[in-house]
Amino acid sequence: MEKLLLSGNEAVALGAFEAGVKVGTGYPGTPSTEILENLTRYPGVYTEWSVNEKVALEVAIGAALSGVRSLVTMKHVGLNVAADPLFTASYIGVKAGLVIVSADDPDMHSSQNEQDNRNYAAAAKVPMLEPSDSQEVKDFTRLAFDLSERYDTPVLLRSTTRISHSKSVVIPGKAYRGREAVGNFQRNIQKYVMIPSYARMRHVEVERRMERVTQDADELDINRVELRDRVLGFVTAGVCYTYVREAFPEASVLKLGMVYPLPEKVIGEFFQKVEKVYVVEELDPFLEFRIKAMGLTVEGKRYFPITGELSPDRIRRPLGAVQSQGRMMSEFPLPPRPPQLCPGCPHRTVFQTLSKLGHTVTGDIGCYTLGALPPFTSIDTCVDMGASITIAQGIEIATGIEIATGVEIATGIEIAEGVKKPIAVLGDSTFTHAGLPGLLNAAYNGRNSLIIVLDNGTTAMTGMQPNPLSGERINGQPAVSLDYVKLGEAVGIERENVRIVDAYKPKEIEKAITELIAQNTLSLLVVQGLCVILRRRRQRKEKANSEKIGM
Repeated sequence: MEKLLLSGNEAVALGAFEAGVKVGTGYPGTPSTEILENLTRYPGVYTEWSVNEKVALEVAIGAALSGVRSLVTMKHVGLNVAADPLFTASYIGVKAGLVIVSADDPDMHSSQNEQDNRNYAAAAKVPMLEPSDSQEVKDFTRLAFDLSERYDTPVLLRSTTRISHSKSVVIPGKAYRGREAVGNFQRNIQKYVMIPSYARMRHVEVERRMERVTQDADELDINRVELRDRVLGFVTAGVCYTYVREAFPEASVLKLGMVYPLPEKVIGEFFQKVEKVYVVEELDPFLEFRIKAMGLTVEGKRYFPITGELSPDRIRRPLGAVQSQGRMMSEFPLPPRPPQLCPGCPHRTVFQTLSKLGHTVTGDIGCYTLGALPPFTSIDTCVDMGASITIAQGIEIATGIEIATGVEIATGIEIAEGVKKPIAVLGDSTFTHAGLPGLLNAAYNGRNSLIIVLDNGTTAMTGMQPNPLSGERINGQPAVSLDYVKLGEAVGIERENVRIVDAYKPKEIEKAITELIAQNTLSLLVVQGLCVILRRRRQRKEKANSEKIGM
């Protein structure tokens, strides 16, 4: 059969297509972004970049309840945003398969935290699969849809950065031969409407479902035992399986494909056959705690770190094994290479100005977060998507800055001498993702913050994806673009306090910031300038097209 060399993200898209997926939604976030970008290339599949992960999951729930297999993609912190519908979707169940990809990021290559989303599977009481290479990614994606329909539940598919971005050989399979996907929502109020009386009944069904899944997990061939040395054994999953096989090729291994719920019978039998067993897993002791709860003696985080990524040598060392020949790349002393905003980046002028003015600046998630580093050093906080606007409001309240009426806030905190009002800074995609509620909250509660939106025409940090302000969709088709002026007026910001300036005109930027800060009222400043990388791409494309026409 044909063999392909695919990344894990490409393999998810192929597996979803083979599984008969008709709807794919998500929000771009490294390391998950390329899944939806590849899925959109397959025929007969509707894809969209949703405004955020919560919306993406809710759209997919609607499609799944209408009988259409649906895939949702996001990075690990995106599942925080989508957690609200996830927990209730577990109660509601599905009609057609619903699979949610959570791409975790151990060692935080491109993330603000290092959370372990296996915990979401246990908390929401939904099955979770974790593949070890691209072939398994494709196969597990297909299996996830089957399990979703078999057990009437959403299914989580966990990837990590190394699985998402590394490539390995994949053998394509045959396309899904199930029923034709026909959108036909049928009323089922007691199952789909989670008022308390119905939700109580559904919770009982969820517990029964998880009992069935736990019993059936022992029969799944994705949980397999590789018996070799009966003295030393490992329980592992995901990319850690490949590390264990390289570090201890003669050891016995229980490779888990389903990491929640666990195949307890298989685990118990493995422990009877091997003298000493270690759990190797990245981040939390998720498997270790549950195996110990079964009454089995096992070691894990006592030897292997709870932070960062593992590697073959990081598994060998604690157990006193011979290390690999030579030195790993990470062991060579390398000069630090801190990330920088690109030369010509439209954000640079804004941060130069903010650094000069000396205000407290609450930042957000995006490539512009690099404004916190030298030479700008002009961002003071960064928590999560959209938090720049709301944290600025908290600082404004706590420091006792007067509200629009000129009356001191109720806390009675005196205004500190020389305190400057906080300024919130965020990008255009982040603004539509999670900034709009914060803007409305500021208007509703009479805040006086200045909000600066850095509009570079794209979602640059994750690879130039369009968003609701860039005027196009994932497939390149034109789309509506949010009107900043009308938005400001809609929430009650005076027209003169909504300004749009050119990112490459520093004097105009400084003038606008200074004047809006002095207004002592809620203000919105939009600094527009196309991302320099996107501009160069478009110029190359235009040049290639003109040369083609001239031939």
